[in-house]
Amino acid sequence: MRCASMLQLTVAASCCAAVSTGFVSAPVDAGQAVVARRSRQHRVGGAAAVRMAAPAGSRGSQRVRFLGIGSCAPDTRISNTDLEAIVETSDEWIAKRTGISARHLLAPGEKMCDLAATAAARALEMAGVAAEDVDLVIHATSSPDDLFGDAPYVAREIGATNAVAFDLTAACSGFLFGTNTAAQFLNNGAYRTAIVIGADALSRWVDWEDRNTCVLFGDGAGAVVMQVAEEGEADGILGFEMHSNGKGREDLNLPYAGADRELASVAQVTDGEYAPIAMNGKEVYKFATGRVPEVLAEALVNAGVKADEIDWLLMHQANIRIMETVAKKLGVPMDKVITNLAEYGNTSAGSIPLALDEAVRSGKVKPGDVVAVAGFGAGLSWGAAVIKWG
Repeated sequence: MRCASMLQLTVAASCCAAVSTGFVSAPVDAGQAVVARRSRQHRVGGAAAVRMAAPAGSRGSQRVRFLGIGSCAPDTRISNTDLEAIVETSDEWIAKRTGISARHLLAPGEKMCDLAATAAARALEMAGVAAEDVDLVIHATSSPDDLFGDAPYVAREIGATNAVAFDLTAACSGFLFGTNTAAQFLNNGAYRTAIVIGADALSRWVDWEDRNTCVLFGDGAGAVVMQVAEEGEADGILGFEMHSNGKGREDLNLPYAGADRELASVAQVTDGEYAPIAMNGKEVYKFATGRVPEVLAEALVNAGVKADEIDWLLMHQANIRIMETVAKKLGVPMDKVITNLAEYGNTSAGSIPLALDEAVRSGKVKPGDVVAVAGFGAGLSWGAAVIKWG
């Protein structure tokens, strides 16, 4: 396995300027109008206005800290040029439309949950936390080795024998949803130390004859160690927001496609199987560029933080054009956008922690930095959190 902490962070070089009102550009729908109203209310009284802390039980500040992070990707690397021998495409076509140059794929015999375990072990090492002190393991994935769940296996592999462990499925929003879920358990005192893992191997579910999807996805995993913040320590999650809408399910899905089977004329059932990933790229692009700046704005309001006060913007690594559009709508320059999309492609739930791990280990993201994070994908689902690292 190739662990991403050993790789150099790739940051998009282009810079986008934007004229922004509050946190987002002029609202494009009713949802963004609500955000704009909340933003105006937040700014009443000018720059010196007191920011009201979110009440307990709200989607504001959470009493947690981020102590460590780790990631891992397979050794097998497939470049855009390599794909030219597989499907009708070209390096120029892929790079221009997506910003992707390569992806890492699991080889036969390799397991996705081993990527997850390696990432979690590296996060524990950075955090200086013993595995037996972990109370909770949340494993965000849509492509487990075992449909019944990989989390208990991963917990066993890293030595977290005292932890409750379960899988969480929210596709490319999985790591963000998992982080916000873990924060609730820590914030309310149910548990003290948690590991949140985002890991996917979507190469298993790609149609390698479909150039619109096979060029996008890679395999990878990342993990963070979270702990309850003690008295006097800064909260690690300043605010968050999450949404989903099943009306968009047909635009991005991995559907069940079992074959009919006759049980000796007694009944008909289906043998389990899934079709390859199906995606309406145009609709997914419209969804992401519309909803992601909106949910980031909501999380910023919940956090009491303005867009120009964040140090970094980190989005699910799906498409560089999406990232450029969202950054522009928020008025955030591209030199503040963290991305390693060019090297890994879309690793689904693994993309956010994989990119953050490289940024932390390279020294780009430092303790105390404020990072606005957004996940979005199948479901359709989308969410954001404003975190303070370290």
